[in-house]
Amino acid sequence: MRASKGQPELCRQLGYVFTQPQLLQRALTHRSYSSEHYERLEFLGDSILGCAIAKYLFNEFPELSEGDLSRLRSNLVKEATLVIFAQQLNLGSLLKLGEGELKSGGFRRPSILADAVESLIGAVFLDGGYPAAEQVVLNLFIPYLEKVDRRTLGKDAKTLLQEYLQAQHLALPNYTMLETQGEAHAQLFQVECAIPSLKITTYGKGTSRRNAEQQAALAAYELIGNKK
Repeated sequence: MRASKGQPELCRQLGYVFTQPQLLQRALTHRSYSSEHYERLEFLGDSILGCAIAKYLFNEFPELSEGDLSRLRSNLVKEATLVIFAQQLNLGSLLKLGEGELKSGGFRRPSILADAVESLIGAVFLDGGYPAAEQVVLNLFIPYLEKVDRRTLGKDAKTLLQEYLQAQHLALPNYTMLETQGEAHAQLFQVECAIPSLKITTYGKGTSRRNAEQQAALAAYELIGNKK
């Protein structure tokens, strides 16, 4: 089976060349396009990804507790991180999508992009075994880890903001619900985060109060960082 345009570059970026090209084809095929789609590979890749990252973190951070390792792993394998890799790999342009998905922008939908990354990992596992799949995971994640602040990985914005204020012996922020919009099944919350001691007030919106508070806390934390 001949490789489609763009697939050789994808293999180069992954650091792996398939001996069974049909597995790569399936890993890039959405259920809207064919019954031979990537969902089972995604299931497999999700497990391989979690195992590979758990092993890496266990060896890389011997000082971290089980709870800290779990939070760090969750932060790394979340959808937002996988979407970053999908964009780096240009997966959107390589995916085989049905006409409806194409028209609705499925090639840039975060859930589809993240699933495709996991399906690729599953395909590599079936093609070359666990060592090959683990190496692909590390090829993706190690450069990413080198660019981020490892001290903040696994911690949400509210936690980071709280830890900073406590270290400075400042009062914790006040979160106030300002507004709720929309019907019950599709509400949008707006929250204010106020830190009077620093004369900082930020706002956040989200589909839940918790998400809105996180957005407001992130804005405050970034504002503090800009003032340092």
